[in-house]
Amino acid sequence: MKYTKLTIKINSGEKPPYFVGSQLRGAFGYALKKVTCINPKYDCIDCFATTSCLYYEFYEERNTYHKFRFDFNLALEKYEFNFYLFDSAVEKLPYILSAFINMLKENGLGKDKIKFDDFDIFINDELATNKGNITIPKDYIKIFEINSLAKNIQIEFETPLRIKKENRFLRDDEIELSTLINSTYQRQMKLLNRDFKKFPYQIQGDIIEKNLRYKELTRASNRQKTTMNIGGLIGTMTIKNINKECYEVLKLAELLAIGKQTVFGLGKIKVKEINE
Repeated sequence: MKYTKLTIKINSGEKPPYFVGSQLRGAFGYALKKVTCINPKYDCIDCFATTSCLYYEFYEERNTYHKFRFDFNLALEKYEFNFYLFDSAVEKLPYILSAFINMLKENGLGKDKIKFDDFDIFINDELATNKGNITIPKDYIKIFEINSLAKNIQIEFETPLRIKKENRFLRDDEIELSTLINSTYQRQMKLLNRDFKKFPYQIQGDIIEKNLRYKELTRASNRQKTTMNIGGLIGTMTIKNINKECYEVLKLAELLAIGKQTVFGLGKIKVKEINE
């Protein structure tokens, strides 16, 4: 899996909303359309360029897994977040950078459209901004690798996990290891433009403890003119005797996130090794 990680740190005392994902995705989409749209009508309906338009691919294309996601913690004290590009989308990095700069310096964030001139952008943890200039590292495309192996782990669900079982969103601790593995494996296959097939290995691991709760969360949808529920599960899950194949999938999930609406920053997890 190819990926590129951006980190944006705004040097300001401005405090973000508790869940910043909706604000960031909306503002970034507005800026991305501004820097990529070549349609004189500025309208995606019946546009001649949809097959090669990055904005359309990221925001308008339906029934697909979008090859990006925002990544952040809840209840930030200041604006600091990551943005991941996956697979073929990594090649669009210059457009992405241009959109973020437009978002921060020209369009602004929030209802008050607060603009920022003092910010740092990192590409794969390497500082890319200096006195208003941007330098893209030569090797900015990374390949996902796993350099560890653990049999006993704890999964931290850091932002709400919205995941379905039997066509309904889970609201309690019914979640099982197989649900996490299959969801991540399906996302991986779809991002790589491959047909989804059943996970080809045995799903092995003993869940010995769940400390999960449903976190209510909503976002305003400007397009649908309504408030939408994006709540999900947060907390921890402890697993022992997990096999190598499942461990590797969960480590991949740290990169891809799990479940629905990951582009907003939902489904962020952290996998930690624990001692017996």
